[in-house]
Amino acid sequence: MSGDLSSADVYKKQAAIQAVSYVHDGMVVGLGTGSTARFVVAELGRRVREEGLNIQAIPTSMSTKKQACEEGIPLITFADQSVLDIVIDGADEIELKTLNLIKGMGGALLLEKIVASTARQFVIVADTSKYVEHLGMRCPLPVEVVTFGWESTARKLSALGAQVTPRRSHDGSFFLTDENHFIMDCIFSPMTAPYTLADDILSIVGVVEHGLFLHMATTAIVGGEDGVHVLKPSL
Repeated sequence: MSGDLSSADVYKKQAAIQAVSYVHDGMVVGLGTGSTARFVVAELGRRVREEGLNIQAIPTSMSTKKQACEEGIPLITFADQSVLDIVIDGADEIELKTLNLIKGMGGALLLEKIVASTARQFVIVADTSKYVEHLGMRCPLPVEVVTFGWESTARKLSALGAQVTPRRSHDGSFFLTDENHFIMDCIFSPMTAPYTLADDILSIVGVVEHGLFLHMATTAIVGGEDGVHVLKPSL
């Protein structure tokens, strides 16, 4: 083990380092948000400084932007580039056969989905604890909503069968995304029809986006006790 990292963090770091090997000179890279993405940004920064890797990047949150600047990674915006060569990000759940995902426990699902939707390659980095047979088995589904009328939006999410909890910060105040929206954490039964559920959620007025990333990931690089594995969707 390295330093004070937990075993899960060691596995995520190993997977992140392998994922960053997919990045080559001249690429435009989307940078994810969260504990796993921090390993990705750190390794990209090392390669920029030590290997002279020539890339540009678009971050998915203010926290990732701050880290990327500290690491010396050149940043651009979508005013400069409309298509990204590769996006590397973490996930909260990975459905093994499809590589369908739940994302958003870090609070950046809207910007993460915007960035992922522009990617030629969308690479997920994780440890094996994120594997599920069906989405919704180990974590709630984050749903980003506008603050006005959030109570009504939450009731409509409940009507879809969810147990809905507004996300709060450590001080008890409502958690605000970088876009100043609320997040409703929605516990559903394990999802056997995620595409239908995704459509139903987006049909609710007041919903901005949900954390179902369906048919988006092209590769998952997953670390565990038996090493790092590269997965592709099989369905």
